[in-house]
Amino acid sequence: MASAVETAGGPPVGDGAAEGAPALLTGLPRQRGHAAAPVADAPLDAPDATDATDAPAAVTPTPARRRRSRPGPWRLLPTPTGTPFTFCYAALLVGTSLYAEHGDPSVVSALLQGSSTDVVHLAQAPLLVLVASALWSAGGLLSGYALEFLFVLTALERRIGGARSAAVFFGGHALATLATELPVGFSVAAGGLPDSSLHRLDYGISFGVMTCVGALAGLLPAWLRWPLLVGGGYQVLAGLLVYGDPMTDWGHALSLALGIAAWPVLRYWRAQRSGPAPLLGDLGHPALRPGRAV
Repeated sequence: MASAVETAGGPPVGDGAAEGAPALLTGLPRQRGHAAAPVADAPLDAPDATDATDAPAAVTPTPARRRRSRPGPWRLLPTPTGTPFTFCYAALLVGTSLYAEHGDPSVVSALLQGSSTDVVHLAQAPLLVLVASALWSAGGLLSGYALEFLFVLTALERRIGGARSAAVFFGGHALATLATELPVGFSVAAGGLPDSSLHRLDYGISFGVMTCVGALAGLLPAWLRWPLLVGGGYQVLAGLLVYGDPMTDWGHALSLALGIAAWPVLRYWRAQRSGPAPLLGDLGHPALRPGRAV
């Protein structure tokens, strides 16, 4: 009795088809683990299935991810979530500036005099006046230092964080204030200046802003760093040449220098915030992928 083997896609092969030769089935092999899904024959030079698991999967960026990766002009301005320190501080300055412009003049005058960082107030309540003097913007909301505060502090906080930006701002504000007011006190004590020099109206955010200008320059690439330093230096030099308030103008120069002197610390802070730099070379090599033994 003759027997035949039914093939997939070919005629039946009988017992006498070819003696000594195995019957070859032309059926398509099925992929292991997916019994219901046939696959096409792979070429001879195709990589092994185990090697395919080592290849990194291609991630197609979603539209939302692409929008987040592209910097927008709104990043130049403070936001409640991205730059909370700058945002809250700017809102506070808006409130105090509006009150200074539209409030009762006698009350505003008393508040400004009580916030002044002159020698007398520094001797009586140094911490109080150092903080209170930074709550007012001399010149109002449209002054040059107020606009610099908005953009410079936003850029600095995005790079080193809110707490460290506050430390840079208030550190420069306090050090420049003490460095300019203490010599006045010594000069009055030595008889070089009249006693009226102990009582002067000194408040505002300019010392802190100039410190942040110098600090931010050290975190920017060279094509942005030097124009920022030139602009800050020109602002300081113009004030010194006018000679309207030399003590304050020298305080601006000192503040800018303090920000520049803090570059090593600021770059260390930014490195801590952004994490280690990526390795150079072929990061696609299996030996350099995380989780594999070298």
